[in-house]
Amino acid sequence: MTSSTTDYTVYTKPGCPNCDRTMEYFNSKGVTYTPVDITEVPAALEYITQELGYSQAPVIVNNSDDQDHWSGLRRDKLVQAAMNHTAANRQEAS
Repeated sequence: MTSSTTDYTVYTKPGCPNCDRTMEYFNSKGVTYTPVDITEVPAALEYITQELGYSQAPVIVNNSDDQDHWSGLRRDKLVQAAMNHTAANRQEAS
């Protein structure tokens, strides 16, 4: 259920401040993501609740490692994602 053309998939819903903060952080760090509105995509809601076991948005899934996912505003995970993104870009440039 994730997109492989971006770094992460962010499962979000309207009026969710933590969803907005997560996407703003990714934008500020250049981390690419695909937003998926769980109120418009029933399969996405089923995926994050039934398969991943989350009941809180946002849910963030690493598209290169589907075992790396979390829910809510997790600054520690966001910083790690930004560091991984920066390191990957450095490797591609060298």
